[in-house]
Amino acid sequence: MKKVPATVITGFLGAGKTTLIRHLIEHAGGRRLALIINEFGDVGVDGALVRGCGDEACPDEDIIELANGCICCTVADDFLPTMQKLLDRPTPPDHIIIETSGLALPKPLVKAFQWPDIRTRATVDGVIALIDADALAAGRFAHDEAALAAARAADPTLDHDSPIEELFEDQLACADLVLLNKTDLVAVDRLAVLERELAQEIRPGVRILRTARGEIEPAILLGLGAGVEDGIDARPSHHDDGEDHDHDDFESFIVDLGELSGPEPLLAALAESIAVHDILRVKGFLAIEGRLARLVLQAVGPRIQHHYDRHWQADEPRRSRLVVIGQSGMDRAAIEAALGAQMAAA
Repeated sequence: MKKVPATVITGFLGAGKTTLIRHLIEHAGGRRLALIINEFGDVGVDGALVRGCGDEACPDEDIIELANGCICCTVADDFLPTMQKLLDRPTPPDHIIIETSGLALPKPLVKAFQWPDIRTRATVDGVIALIDADALAAGRFAHDEAALAAARAADPTLDHDSPIEELFEDQLACADLVLLNKTDLVAVDRLAVLERELAQEIRPGVRILRTARGEIEPAILLGLGAGVEDGIDARPSHHDDGEDHDHDDFESFIVDLGELSGPEPLLAALAESIAVHDILRVKGFLAIEGRLARLVLQAVGPRIQHHYDRHWQADEPRRSRLVVIGQSGMDRAAIEAALGAQMAAA
């Protein structure tokens, strides 16, 4: 029996994974795709955006969301039953695309393909690591090297790797192909420097390709034939020593704001809150008075983007909801108060 290929798309918060997947759906070339989308946070923003494609290559019943958790931590409870249901269909999909949470490790997910009921029917065609070039250029994934060297010199027994840095390195170490995305936001000479730095973190033979807005020929990503599950133990991870991977270092919460008179006060308050509280990621939908369409809001570090996508449906409430993600210890009350105060003033 021919195995169903699966592609794992990993990458830190805001790297552009959902945009890449939308591009793959819109250029599926006749393939029938199934999507498994995992999010960190209670609001299914990524799944809602993908469903907005309305593409026959990936109908709604083939889009499966695993929300409010991390797919790498809930493999047995969530991921394996989902895979089994897809594979048990009378007509299984031609290709399965798995979008991990930005806080997930890809290695435990790949190891799940070694389970007897899965390995005979599916294979990991490849692991794609998506990198936000603009965030990488801004140093979002690493400590200041001088400060790090000083800390290690003072006490070499301490673990000075940040949670973000570890995740970034683990995602790169598992990759079969690295996409340096959002290159339109970074100068060409700086991109060359970033590529040289990335080359030191990946395995020999792994290519780095530049993309903007996730636009790349699907044939480049789908059909790598890597059979990753068979050699996954040779791909290093910070957690190979048995140390548990959890998300105590990160937290998320929802800000519910109702319908807004306009987006500008919220955008201003959000920009200030991101700077003050070092928020990593914000995403969600806004309902604006007088507008039939919902406003999609995406923030990665200090970069905030927004656009109208589709009309609000008759059966969904017109309300504004945002998922805020950051490192543990965020002052949730202060963030909610800042956004709420601005909205009250508006």
